[in-house]
Amino acid sequence: MLVHLSIRDIVLIERLDLSLKDGLSVLTGETGAGKSILLDALSLALGGRGDGGLVRHGAKQGEITAVFDPPAAHTVRRLLVENGFDDDGDVILRRIQNADGRTRVFVNDRPSSVALMRDIGAALVEIHGQHDDRALVDPEAHRTLLDAYGGLGTEAAAGSRAYAEWRDAEGELVRHRAKVEAAAREADYLRAAVEELSELQPLAGEEEELAERRQVMMKSEKIATDVNDAFEELSGNASPIPALAGLLKRLDRKKDELPGLLDEPIERLDTALDALSDAQMGLQAALRSLEYDPRALEQCEERLFALRAAGRKYSRAVDDLPELAAKMIGDLADLDAGEARLAQLSVEVAERRAVFDRIAADLSGKRHEIAKHLEDAVMAELPDLKLERAAFVVEMKTDAEKPSAAGIDTVEFWVRTNPGTRPGPMMKVASGGELSRFLLALKVALADKGSAPTLVFDEIDTGVGGAVADAIGRRLARLASRVQVLSVTHAPQVAARATTHLLISKSESEAEQGRVATRVAALEAANRTEEIARMLAGESITKEARAAAKRLIGASA
Repeated sequence: MLVHLSIRDIVLIERLDLSLKDGLSVLTGETGAGKSILLDALSLALGGRGDGGLVRHGAKQGEITAVFDPPAAHTVRRLLVENGFDDDGDVILRRIQNADGRTRVFVNDRPSSVALMRDIGAALVEIHGQHDDRALVDPEAHRTLLDAYGGLGTEAAAGSRAYAEWRDAEGELVRHRAKVEAAAREADYLRAAVEELSELQPLAGEEEELAERRQVMMKSEKIATDVNDAFEELSGNASPIPALAGLLKRLDRKKDELPGLLDEPIERLDTALDALSDAQMGLQAALRSLEYDPRALEQCEERLFALRAAGRKYSRAVDDLPELAAKMIGDLADLDAGEARLAQLSVEVAERRAVFDRIAADLSGKRHEIAKHLEDAVMAELPDLKLERAAFVVEMKTDAEKPSAAGIDTVEFWVRTNPGTRPGPMMKVASGGELSRFLLALKVALADKGSAPTLVFDEIDTGVGGAVADAIGRRLARLASRVQVLSVTHAPQVAARATTHLLISKSESEAEQGRVATRVAALEAANRTEEIARMLAGESITKEARAAAKRLIGASA
């Protein structure tokens, strides 16, 4: 409920601190005293449109603070948590309106957005008036109100979940079908590519290894030719080794004939032959290690060039070809598995649609039953509100081909004001006074179901007679037994039923002589009788008016 309202420098209100209680609080006062200003200020704190013209003349800014004490389980606390605000204790909405049109918003003393303030305000307060279009006259809310009246919240939530699950499955089916169709368009290309890469069987690092081997083999070809030429010189027909060996033998036979003269030459020739033999064997070993096979070089080059050609074809580095091959193999496998998954998803979508259809059909049937009960409940309130010739209709249209998260029903509250005329939407058919009474009857029927914890009624008794005003007062009192009700009224019959009576008046500003300011005061018993007598008699309050006021208060006690 709204426990405190503080207003600073808004139009005629210079300074106002108003404590509010539960039950029915009425605001009365002469025309022009500032009742509408009070509601404009409250609307501003609830996220209404800001306007620099609301700031009191001469002030730089105005400020409104509304303090609420909602129940612990109220949805507004979840809303606060979802937006990163503390949900403990009171909910404080504060709005600063600058004269230049700029505005600042605070929720629980932290800067916030007007949008969040508006959402919080809508959950905490409903304002109803002859020309109000925020609350019960919004067709978007009618289905929710019908569900709340019938206690169908659990069924509606189940339907919403089933709808979301069906739509999620349908979305997955659409995405998977697109993926399968795209893969199918590439299937021939994929199969050819997989066949080619599977035959090639590229290995990571293979390109570098083949390039190095090719380089070595190409160098080996040139080196091997030179070594072979040297080996042929030592081992071929022109080899000096046999001739030197024969010469050494002849000299060795003659050395005894020339003692001491041939020893050194013979020794040197022997060393030379040994060196030549070692060189011959070394060259032979080198040839074996440099053994050159032109076919091996050709095979190496063929493999290397094939890998590089594949890399260019698929726009990949050669080392990335094994990964590409694996991916393509996986895509083909997904294509094959995708067809099976597609069939599975189709079954899931059908199953979830069937679940939603069943829940929605059951919910629709219950809504039709509840709609009749709500019509009867509202109709029962209309005669006392001098709408005995009127009718209230819950207009329901059910179309299984147009499902939504709310089911298969559209719901709108219609009225008929005179027999023989066609019913239509409340806002289009009912006049201002009729609309306010229809809304009151509907609100009484709904009671605390789907209602904000604070209801504000702005002069809904305008233009009605005493009996209707009394009926309105009784119904407001009934509502106030369940939720907090604040009513701006000109009807003494309504004011007499209040648990708290607030008088709005204008007087000279204490701070600025010659300036008018709006005041609000809670009336005690004697003053309350005097105010209701004024409402009955006008400016000249008679004894009869005071007696009538006492009777009204006594009858309402």
